[in-house]
Amino acid sequence: MMAFCSPYWIESYEETHSSFKNMGLWEYCFKNFVYPYYQFPRQFNGCHNIFSHEYYVIREYLLPGWLMAVQACVTLAFLLTFTALAILALVVIRLPLKGVLQYEWLMIRIAYLCTASSSLLLFIGVCIFGGCAYRRDWLMYPKFNVLGWSYAVAVVSFIALGLGALILHREARHAYDLRGEQKNLVMQMEMQEPGYQPPRHHHSTSRSLHGYI
Repeated sequence: MMAFCSPYWIESYEETHSSFKNMGLWEYCFKNFVYPYYQFPRQFNGCHNIFSHEYYVIREYLLPGWLMAVQACVTLAFLLTFTALAILALVVIRLPLKGVLQYEWLMIRIAYLCTASSSLLLFIGVCIFGGCAYRRDWLMYPKFNVLGWSYAVAVVSFIALGLGALILHREARHAYDLRGEQKNLVMQMEMQEPGYQPPRHHHSTSRSLHGYI
C-alpha cells in the first residue's frame, strides 16, 4: 500500500534545483516547471494528482503508455493481495466453520494463487518502471533523477509476496492431505446437531438380508 500511494517512485537530487521534484504512480510534484511544448508560458507548482485539473494540459506528457501499464500491474497486485489477506483471515478465524473445515485447502490454494499473481505483477511493474524511468522523452534531465524509496518498497514487496506464495503453496498441500480428517469432523458435528436422523439405507439392507434368509 505504501508503494501504491506514496509519491516517491522517482525524485530529483536536491542539489540540482530541478523543476521536477518527485512523483508516484498517481501524483507529480513540480516547482516552477514549464512544459516546453505548451503554447502558453505557464508554470506548474506543487503536488497534484495526475488526473487533476491542474495537470490537464500536460497529462499526455505525464502519463505515457508504459506508466499506465505500471499503474495497472500495481493496482491489480494490490487488489489480489487484499483478496488473499481477506481469505486467510477467514481461515484463521474459522468463519464460516463448516465451510473452512471442508474447503480450507481450496481457500489456501486461492490465497496462494492471488499472492503469486501479485508478486508476478509487481515484478513486471518494477521492471517496466526501472527500465523506462530514465527515458529522455519523459521527464527532462533524467540524469538529475534517482529512483526513490517507494520504488524500493515495491521491490521488497514483490520479493516478500513471492516468499509468502511459497509458504502458502506448502500449506495448501498440507491442508489437502488432511481433508479426510476434516470431513470426519464435519460428520461428527452434524450427528451432534438436534434433530439429526441417521440415513435409513441400513434398514433397507437388513430387510433385504432378512428376506434372503
